Amino acid sequence: MFKAIRISILLFVLFFVAVSTWLTQARSTDWNNSLWVKVYPINGDDTAASGKYIEGLRLSDFKSIESFLERETGKYAASLDRPVRIELGQAIDEQPPELGGETGALSVMLWSLKMRWWAGSITDDQDRIEPDVRMFVRYHTPDATISLENSVGLQKGMVGIVNGYASRRYRETNNVIIAHEFLHTLGATDKYDPGTGQPIGPDGLAEPDRKPLYPQQYAEIMGGRIALADDDAMIPKSLRHTVIGPLTAREINLID
Repeated sequence: MFKAIRISILLFVLFFVAVSTWLTQARSTDWNNSLWVKVYPINGDDTAASGKYIEGLRLSDFKSIESFLERETGKYAASLDRPVRIELGQAIDEQPPELGGETGALSVMLWSLKMRWWAGSITDDQDRIEPDVRMFVRYHTPDATISLENSVGLQKGMVGIVNGYASRRYRETNNVIIAHEFLHTLGATDKYDPGTGQPIGPDGLAEPDRKPLYPQQYAEIMGGRIALADDDAMIPKSLRHTVIGPLTAREINLID
């Protein structure tokens, strides 16, 4: 009997979590109200240079993300004055859980659960009211000999982990990555070849009907790069050179 009660309680909790997650995701893309996105800086390489850069961060450093989303959502739907509202949180002194070398479905699922739990617990002290989306940005001192880990955005839990550079020179390219991972939390999918980083047409191209097709002038935000040729692409310098394409707009419920 007690076993049946425990199972019933567990099923109820799982059902409640599933419904809560579904409602949160549905509300996040109804575009009736501004989404509250909070950015939490992390010293990704534990250096004094990265720490100093984080201390100098201001909310205005992320303004281009709000401007980009207001501009692009307005192309598809009745424009909110401010579809996304960004807030800069306090620095986080702990690194997020690592996925490690395991890429199996179970390992990824467990890592996702750990990430969601970590994101909620590590921000408890500064978030009396939970934001709609949490974006953790791990800043690293620029080093041409080191490649940063891949960034990630999770729709379940609405959490993003971004790896960026601790330099004013890279501020706007960091914002491109933040915007990309933020859209993942809303349900947008990647539109590039994971092996080469090359945007996949037509949906990964900003101007799929352009003649000649290359070079493209802009990047589709989920395509990630500006395609210069069918085997060459570059990361946009800022969100002024990116757009939200029709498929991405459909994935985040801007259009049917």
